[in-house]
Amino acid sequence: MEYREYITAETQIGELLMQYPVVVPVLVSMGMECVGCPSSQRESLADACFVHGLEVGPLVRALNYRIGAAKEKGEA
Repeated sequence: MEYREYITAETQIGELLMQYPVVVPVLVSMGMECVGCPSSQRESLADACFVHGLEVGPLVRALNYRIGAAKEKGEA
């Protein structure tokens, strides 16, 4: 699978979840259980990573890989 960037560190969580709900398990596995929290919906991935003490780069890569895999399978 070729790596593509579907989202960036500036992507808002609400937008991400609406467009690519297949990423929820990735977010939860990295400690972002607050994906359903109303206040997180307008937060960028970079902001959420800062709050949770995570590096945004690895998260963005993991999310883009998951989105790409889902697109290949017709799930996204």
